[in-house]
Amino acid sequence: MPVFETPLALLLLTAALAYLLGSVPFGLVWARVFGLGDIRKIGSGNIGATNVLRTGNKLAALLTLIGDAGKGAFAVLVARAALGEDAAQVAGFCAYLGHLFPLYLRLKGGKGVATLLGTMLAIAWPVGLAAALTWLVVALVFRISSLAGLASAALTPVWALALGRGDMLVLTLLLGALIFERHRANIARLLRGEEPRIGRK
Repeated sequence: MPVFETPLALLLLTAALAYLLGSVPFGLVWARVFGLGDIRKIGSGNIGATNVLRTGNKLAALLTLIGDAGKGAFAVLVARAALGEDAAQVAGFCAYLGHLFPLYLRLKGGKGVATLLGTMLAIAWPVGLAAALTWLVVALVFRISSLAGLASAALTPVWALALGRGDMLVLTLLLGALIFERHRANIARLLRGEEPRIGRK
């Protein structure tokens, strides 16, 4: 864990603002902008980029990916610039919680893979890059987004330790555990061989 030096009141304020930012449902926003309807009633019902891609609109899916990753990264970078590394990790974690449990959608949010990758890239880009490459390799080989996300989440703590960022270990373990919890249904389908592949409408 990082050394906590920022006053508690400022950390709590950082947590609240980061959570509100993380709660912005970019998948829902872009689906409506492109006239795709309510993304929660399409495909898996998830608000993330993979489900937006199932509509066939690649631009909307890309913008969702950028938004979901960017809100984690933005929260981290602003908190670090304003307060320091301890606030950056708090901001990353709370932005991630906002994505999973958004205030604006009655706590029914996404599964967090893009936000995890954006957060990791902002906190320590070598760790984030390793996590993103893990996702990319697994996705290219197996063509299953959920499997790629699970592999990336599982290996991110390993990359953090291997790349000398032991201060990130608790954060990466927490985020990884939440991703596995949010993917319970996907894991069941993977075990049955029923998980849909990337690009399937």
